[in-house]
Amino acid sequence: MMYAPDRDQDVSWMRRAIALAALCPPTAGAYSVGAIIVGEDGNELASGYSRATGPREHAEEVALADFIQDDPDLAGATIYTTLEPCSQRSASRTPCSQRILQAGIPRVVIAWREPSLFVDDCVGYEQLVEAGVILVELPELAAAARAVNAHLGDLA
Repeated sequence: MMYAPDRDQDVSWMRRAIALAALCPPTAGAYSVGAIIVGEDGNELASGYSRATGPREHAEEVALADFIQDDPDLAGATIYTTLEPCSQRSASRTPCSQRILQAGIPRVVIAWREPSLFVDDCVGYEQLVEAGVILVELPELAAAARAVNAHLGDLA
């Protein structure tokens, strides 16, 4: 069984993820992102935001930190993340799109595709779709997700 909420529920969870993103310590070299993992029963399993536990941690990384690989709780889960999961990072860090695939999360909801500010062509969305993940985009919340990143200048 997979968590299959309606769009109103997706929007509600994403608004909460955007509120988490607002807790991020702003930095010139990174986005402020919030992430929430919701189990198949519709209850929150974990949440996180960028730099919550260290200067280089991404929101998805923080939210996934307490789970073991192939955790059965994640098999029917949805992860809500305010920004498209990253597809590349420095050599020592696993990209968030790969972390989501390794965790076995079957459904991802995003508010905003990553602009070409730090990475020329983020393909996290495409990697997840190619791997069979159900990906839902909520463009009506993209402006709110961008607004939390005002410290990075004009991202429009």
